[in-house]
Amino acid sequence: MNFMEINETREIFARNLRRIASEKQITQSDIVSATNCSSATVSDWFNGKKYPRPNRMQRIADTLGVCMSDLIEDQFSKSPLPKDALPFNPTHRIPILGRISAGLPLYAEEHIEGWTYTELNGGAEYFALRVHGDSMDALGIKDGYLVDVRRQDMVENGEVAIVMVGDDEATMKRFYQDGDTVTLMPQSTNPAHMPQIYNLKETPIRVIGKVVKAEFQVL
Repeated sequence: MNFMEINETREIFARNLRRIASEKQITQSDIVSATNCSSATVSDWFNGKKYPRPNRMQRIADTLGVCMSDLIEDQFSKSPLPKDALPFNPTHRIPILGRISAGLPLYAEEHIEGWTYTELNGGAEYFALRVHGDSMDALGIKDGYLVDVRRQDMVENGEVAIVMVGDDEATMKRFYQDGDTVTLMPQSTNPAHMPQIYNLKETPIRVIGKVVKAEFQVL
């Protein structure tokens, strides 16, 4: 296999991976957990820079609920469109929030810094949030990235959520609750970020939504 064929194979895999992960609402962090690989490696898979080994490929397929062939075969070439047709890629516009502040409506004008488009749908409500800081960079969610968030007021333990703590601005952390105790866990390479532990009887905690996708956006 020559260099061009290797690049094409990587791109086909990456294109299928991005499409299926988006359809299944599987995040890069989910793939990191399933394959026990670094977030950098998984990011390279999504961007067509690297190609996983067969055992990793099978774990990815299992996580996505598909066959390996769905990841490695050129799905687009199987059903070519007419020469003058464009592929249908349904998207809808969602607001980009620079921050979420207590005491203001979620989509207050002061919060919205722009708009982006997402393929996520399924009848749910979504918004994008600009990431500030490095408290989740170990998951590949870095400063300046956009995360797509599905509006919901409950999440499962261990899921990455946007959470309002008291009267502060919202924060993004892994969410854990045990009775009246809520732990917001950073996933950072910076040791300065420590778990935040709250007693619901003393501090109100409100889940804004679940992070379902993270991506770098060139400004």
